[in-house]
Amino acid sequence: MIKLGVTTCFMYPDPTRAVFGQKTLTYFEHDMSRFLSRIGVMPILLPDVPWAELEQYLHEMDGFVFQGGADVSPKSYKEEMIENGRWPGDYHRDQYELKIMDYAFKNKKPILAICRGFQLANVYFGGSLYQDLKIQTKTNIEHRNAELYDKIFHEVECPSGSLLEQIYNKKKLTVNSVHHQGIKTLGNDLVVDALSPDDKIIEAFHYKNMDENFVLAVQWHPEFSHTIKDTVIDPEPLLNYFLKRLE
Repeated sequence: MIKLGVTTCFMYPDPTRAVFGQKTLTYFEHDMSRFLSRIGVMPILLPDVPWAELEQYLHEMDGFVFQGGADVSPKSYKEEMIENGRWPGDYHRDQYELKIMDYAFKNKKPILAICRGFQLANVYFGGSLYQDLKIQTKTNIEHRNAELYDKIFHEVECPSGSLLEQIYNKKKLTVNSVHHQGIKTLGNDLVVDALSPDDKIIEAFHYKNMDENFVLAVQWHPEFSHTIKDTVIDPEPLLNYFLKRLE
């Protein structure tokens, strides 16, 4: 049985919330649990507990998934919040996840990073982010629409010989898009696997020495693909490529 550690999303106390309004909730969204669950694979939500406890759980995991959610805080890559910025990010979650990512990388345990996880991995390797693509770039591509949410999609291009080209056997892929942040400077030792063709925003990368440390990160949400499955790429080849490294 493959044990797959999944970092948690946080929902902090909110007195206007009808259920558990005074409590912090930790969770993963149902599409993610459904995407990862299959015979022989057990996704395990990793608790936010003191390191001495958490480390013993991490030791038991075969690999890790860093899921989407709230923005990465500018403090985590040593920047101030931009003027007119609307989202300060989740610094607490950043610190919780960066510890887990550091453990996974140093112990050579495979990592799949999705959306926020993709951005956090870039920060872990020393990169930085655009806090808001609409404000900080000249992009004409709609990368996020709160009303349409996971029904937004666009094309990405994979460089010749890239890992994603090998996985999908083609250079152009159609993916969903649920993000307003993006990579500004690419982290150290990371290799670009996909770009948004019109604005050149990085949409996927991997660690340069995959035989030593498996780190694969995508900006889109493969777990949401079923929403517009006839339009976007099949997420299974991506997940299967990751899971093979855990066998």
